[in-house]
Amino acid sequence: EAALVNTLSPGDTFLVPHTGNFSASWQRMAEGHNLVAQEISNDWRNAVDPAAVEEVLKADNNHTIKAVLLVHTDTATSITSDVPAVRKAIDAAGHPALLMVDVIASLLTTDFRMDDWGVDVAVGACQKGLMMPPGLSFTAVSAKGLKAAETALMPRAYWAWADRMERANYRWFCGTAPEHLIFGLREAIDMVNEEGMEAIFNRHARLAETVRRAVLAWGGGGALELNAINPTERSNSVTTIRVNADIEVENLHVVCRERFNTALGYGLGQLGGHSFRIGHMGDLNEPMILGTLAAVEAGLRICGAPIDSSGISAATDYLADALSGPVG
Repeated sequence: EAALVNTLSPGDTFLVPHTGNFSASWQRMAEGHNLVAQEISNDWRNAVDPAAVEEVLKADNNHTIKAVLLVHTDTATSITSDVPAVRKAIDAAGHPALLMVDVIASLLTTDFRMDDWGVDVAVGACQKGLMMPPGLSFTAVSAKGLKAAETALMPRAYWAWADRMERANYRWFCGTAPEHLIFGLREAIDMVNEEGMEAIFNRHARLAETVRRAVLAWGGGGALELNAINPTERSNSVTTIRVNADIEVENLHVVCRERFNTALGYGLGQLGGHSFRIGHMGDLNEPMILGTLAAVEAGLRICGAPIDSSGISAATDYLADALSGPVG
């Protein structure tokens, strides 16, 4: 909402290339502010198509579209889109639209380079890759984004960037600072610096692939499959698993929660009722992921799901290869 009200005016048009539940929810929020949506549809199984973005913007000769709203990783679909490719598409169209990116689920699970990739507004939060309880959000803004804020006519008070950047400290938080969350953020940043960004990205990629290997093994029986079709678009943050009528997904949730103390993510939006999700972001390691997968496999077997083979074997085989070599 901060990104919208600081840069746009009532009646402005924005472009939303859909990837799942959270691109749709950003659109609904914008429409609630009397902004006009132009959509690029999506089957929720593929990432944003940069060529489609370029085509729409090239056709916008009057530059009616003022912003492109892009979700980097959609946690409903577990799909990560190519931000630099979308930036190149905007530039290839010669279009002045702002590029706004939701990095809530991607920040610190995969690479994101705001300046290098030409992002004008990035919206993040603390409760995923930053390993914290929810409660803090972040908005980073380019010089172009701040310039747009000078002439935007959307009503704003709580979200006003100009007020948040005043010298008076209490203005930074629009009231009393959430100081315990800030202490937590300080520790989270220290943990990030100790591990190192590349090591963090590699760990997330490894844990994500561990989950995917298990799902692919289970899916040999035809009852479940990865939602994200293209391997290069599969998220390092979360994996969405589609199930067919052979699996009663609500029963699986109950069994995993009540018998194995493992809470699975529910399907969201159009994936509700026939999918579940396994998160693998933040302060996680290999034993934690293997424990989760063991609980899910046991739950699937209790529910009578026709899984083809052991996902645990596939996961441990992958990790043994990925982490082979000298120790220390």
